[in-house]
Amino acid sequence: MPKVLISDKMDPKAAQIFRERGVEVDEITGKTPEELKAIIGQYDGLAIRSSTKATQEIIDAATNLKVIGRAGIGVDNVDIPYASSKGVVVMNTPFGNSITTAEHAIALMFALARQLPEANAQTQAGLWPKNGFMGVEVTGKTLGLIGAGNIGSIVADRALGLRMKVIAFDPFLSPERAVELGVEKVELDQLLARADFITLHTPLTDQTRNILSKENLLKTKKGVRIINCARGGLVDEAALKELLDSGHVAGAALDVFVTEPAKEHDLFGTPNFVATPHLGASTSEAQVNVAIQVAEQMADYLVNGGVTNALNVPSLTAEEAPRVKPYMALAEKLGSLVGQLTTGTIPRVSVHSEGAATEVNQKPIVSAVLAGFLRTQTDTVNMVNAPFLAKERGIEVREVKTEKEGDYHTLIRVSVKTDSGERSVAGTLFNNREPRLVELFGIKVEADLAGHMLYVVNEDAPGFIGRIGTALGDAGVNIGTFHLGRRDAGGEAVLLLSVDEAVTPELVASVRALPGVKTAMALKF
Repeated sequence: MPKVLISDKMDPKAAQIFRERGVEVDEITGKTPEELKAIIGQYDGLAIRSSTKATQEIIDAATNLKVIGRAGIGVDNVDIPYASSKGVVVMNTPFGNSITTAEHAIALMFALARQLPEANAQTQAGLWPKNGFMGVEVTGKTLGLIGAGNIGSIVADRALGLRMKVIAFDPFLSPERAVELGVEKVELDQLLARADFITLHTPLTDQTRNILSKENLLKTKKGVRIINCARGGLVDEAALKELLDSGHVAGAALDVFVTEPAKEHDLFGTPNFVATPHLGASTSEAQVNVAIQVAEQMADYLVNGGVTNALNVPSLTAEEAPRVKPYMALAEKLGSLVGQLTTGTIPRVSVHSEGAATEVNQKPIVSAVLAGFLRTQTDTVNMVNAPFLAKERGIEVREVKTEKEGDYHTLIRVSVKTDSGERSVAGTLFNNREPRLVELFGIKVEADLAGHMLYVVNEDAPGFIGRIGTALGDAGVNIGTFHLGRRDAGGEAVLLLSVDEAVTPELVASVRALPGVKTAMALKF
């Protein structure tokens, strides 16, 4: 009989479901890492919330562990790459607390509009400050959503019910989906200039980090109110403090901070600032939902081998997995590449398999492409829910098969429809197991896609390789691999470099400034 440890406080229904499904379960919470290491070896599954840290040391001690289930969205407390290397499936429950988080954002919006925390404190202190607080109505005001995915769309629905005007910035929001939600799709600068309230509902990625930077906060209209129940790091906290003090920002409410627990902060005590201790998912209903979901998912995996909402493996049968997995690795890298290199609304993604690639299960290949493509925009995507998320964003997914071999024995091509036309990348498998890029936007290039990379489009001219080598050397960046391709002699050329460390914005700027460079971008795989 499989055995699961619930190591964080969780609704009792989780343990009940495990037992009903034929899984032995122990509820042992509050253990130190050393205490957890001493007992984890006897368990097949580990069910956690946010307190337990599934580190490399814990995973090493868990010699029988097959699955880690996180009752909630965030998995920052799980070393997913190391778990993957040990063959441990990592699951989460990405939609279990969406309504709760959305309602918390609405609650904070009301708290700011009517200055409820300050009014409550002064009233209970015996001051009766009836004339000291002049709030604002939300009716008729413009709410700006940064991120219109699962949680953001719920916030939009509630705000529309409050008779607010809702505008949304989300690169993956299609015009059709915007109409369905009843929101106006806008660019970020438009949102900043027009919104009376701004609420964030996006993951923390390289693209969204400090999306409300000082520069962008200064673009907002005077008197704006800002709410963040998503991720710490989306808002420049120092700039927010400065603009609250100056009065440019009329109010701000944060449920999340860059450093948590935030027991001390420069924002604390600032007038018109509201703080809550990461309560977005803290309702009894949400706790029950995520506990039930994680127990059902883990039990299904341990008893029947079913995989749901896994962050590091797709839905696959044991028989087909060895053959399909190399294709999935290739597909995810191609999806990630095209996702990182394209911006704006993408209404269509096409996955074209040629030759031997048509003989394997296409569903996990398509899911892997979508997971790689969407991962640049959301931290809850996996190969199971990627098709659902693509559909939610109004992305049409096309699957094409050509059994006849072309230039390669096996090939996968990923194409996306953009405002400037169709763009595609293609890859193959060397030795039937090693993913390799062979074409990038119509240019032949052979490259591995791994680690930190620099992508450059330049004019094919003498001396360029020396200049970029010098630029990287001056920056102290070591080149791992160097891959070149071009359309024609003297025409447009493409360069893919793998480097030993993260490519900084400063390095990208210095490369863009080199003569002949048309485009330069940092990539990560």
